Amino acid sequence: MVKTIKEITIALNEAHQYEEWMQDIEQDERAGVQKVWKQWNNRMEKEKKKLAEHESKVKFDMSFLSSYEQLLAGIDEAGRGPLAGPVVTAAVILPRNCEKFIGINDSKQLPKKAREEFANIIKEHALAYSIHFQDAKVIDELNIYEATKQSMKKSIENLRICPDFCIVDAMKLPVDIPQSSIIKGDAKSLSIAAASILAKNARDEFMEQLHEKYPVYGFDQNAGYGTKQHLEALEEFGYIEEHRKSFEPIKSMVGAKERVLL
Repeated sequence: MVKTIKEITIALNEAHQYEEWMQDIEQDERAGVQKVWKQWNNRMEKEKKKLAEHESKVKFDMSFLSSYEQLLAGIDEAGRGPLAGPVVTAAVILPRNCEKFIGINDSKQLPKKAREEFANIIKEHALAYSIHFQDAKVIDELNIYEATKQSMKKSIENLRICPDFCIVDAMKLPVDIPQSSIIKGDAKSLSIAAASILAKNARDEFMEQLHEKYPVYGFDQNAGYGTKQHLEALEEFGYIEEHRKSFEPIKSMVGAKERVLL
């Protein structure tokens, strides 16, 4: 029985693997049928690639553990570069069965909606997770590198389960737990990628709330980074408490203000 293009489209949308009935679709010469058939194959290729990347990240994480019973924590940060707002760090311990996490990637590679959805999935299914905010005042007191390091340390210490090993995105931490610093870890490790999503999502939410209080700086769009609009707002309205006084151009603005007061 010949099916309509609409019926074939619905059937393909519901299919997640090649099945015998698809042989008829392959031989169907209608342009509309071949179009949806090509779309289905492209979707399957993307899913295949996504699964392969997921399995590679899981294998990478497992390589740091000596037994199946051991637990691994991934740690990452968001917001080292902005002119305003906190640096946010996260630590996460994922379960062995990670099917729910297929598609998790470096937070910078995911659209905002996907980050939000994955953040909820991670919070629901992780064995443990912790998020820490290091505010602008501490960043100015310590410097951004040290402030990030101390925040990551607190993220680990706040986990309700102590991991057997930690992998950290490009940072060596002052903790007694065995660890490894991974360059571009959020692209290699599922655990670090999950931590990057938690940190980025939490920071975005904070900056959106800050935007409600100080809309002139456009924090909901620039997340505190030095965009043209943000720099123009700084020039016109000056800096606020949440701006990092050790970062330029705020540092020079603070210095100029102090010289006037003298």
